[in-house]
Order: sequence, then structure tokens, then C-alpha cells
Amino acid sequence: MSPLIKSLLLGSLLALAARAAEPAPLAPWATSALNVESGVLWEIGTGTTIAYRLVPTQLAWRSKAALDHVFADGSRIVVRHRLALIGTWIENGPESHYVGFSGSPSVEWWDPSGRWSLFTGSGGGAGLIDSRGVRWGQGQDFTFNWFIRGGLEHVTAKDQRFSAGIMYQHMSNGGQTKPNPGIDALGFTLGYSWVF
Repeated sequence: MSPLIKSLLLGSLLALAARAAEPAPLAPWATSALNVESGVLWEIGTGTTIAYRLVPTQLAWRSKAALDHVFADGSRIVVRHRLALIGTWIENGPESHYVGFSGSPSVEWWDPSGRWSLFTGSGGGAGLIDSRGVRWGQGQDFTFNWFIRGGLEHVTAKDQRFSAGIMYQHMSNGGQTKPNPGIDALGFTLGYSWVF
């Protein structure tokens, strides 16, 4: 056997051995993930006459699966913890920004391949807005937030995921001032996640 063929065979065997030694990638729900998500939300409520337009950006952490149920076809429902820091640019409205946090479960249905997920979640938190004392604007800086979201997530590589969804968000001060018009906004979000 020629030295070239011996070298090719030895190289192939070493490559196969190295590949076999790599651990199998973990399923998306078996790891924690960080997510950056941004979008645009438009005022849809009747509490204020101001046509608010919000540009929220969230940095969210999701735990690995806290609850998990596998169906007969191999798909599964997963519930994870989700905590988010929120930074919102108020593109249209008397205020200019909102900074807060929120927490919620993330409920996810994963297809049998573990590449696609439908997700939803609802929760809330608190934060600060730069209130200006404008009629129909926010009555004070401290506000509560509540949201509901849903969408689709796709795993493109071992540790990369992209998402697209819709989100409804309510912000108000819980009746601590009169009037308390609040903001009710609906729109879309796009996100990118990586695992650790």
C-alpha cells in the first residue's frame, strides 16, 4: 500500500474518532438561553388619545425545561422560566424612554426534530418611565407592566436560534394617580438566542 493511501486512511480514521468523541448537541429545552428581542408596538387602547409607538428591546434569560411532556409523535410541551430586562424607546409620545423588568413562564411546543417551536407566555413586572405631566400622558415615573406574547422559534445551529412573534404590552401605574391613562400597545418582535 502506498504511503499516500496509508496517510489518507489514517487521516480518515482519526477524523472519525475525533467526531465520535464530540458530545451530542443538547436539545434546545435542555439548556439555558439568552435572548435579545426587539420590535415595534402601536397604541391600540382607549385609555389615552396619544398614538403611542414603542420600540421595546428585551434581554431575556430562559432556564432549561422546568416541566416537560413528550407526546406519542415525539413532539413536546416545555415550560421554562423567563426573566427579562426591558429598554423601550418611545418613538411617538410625550415620554422618551421606559426601563424595567418582567418575569413569566415560557410555554413552548417543539416539533419532533427539535428544530421548530411555537411559544407563548404572559407575565409582568415594573419599571420607570420619564413622565412629563402631559394630559393623557403617564401620570408618574413608576409603572407596572403586563404582557402576552407568542410566536415561532427556529434552531439554525447547535447554539443559535431566531424567533418572530407578536406581543401585547400594557403599562400603567395601577391607579396611583388620577388620571391613569396607561398604554396598551400591540405589535411584532424579532429575536436572536444563544445557549450556554
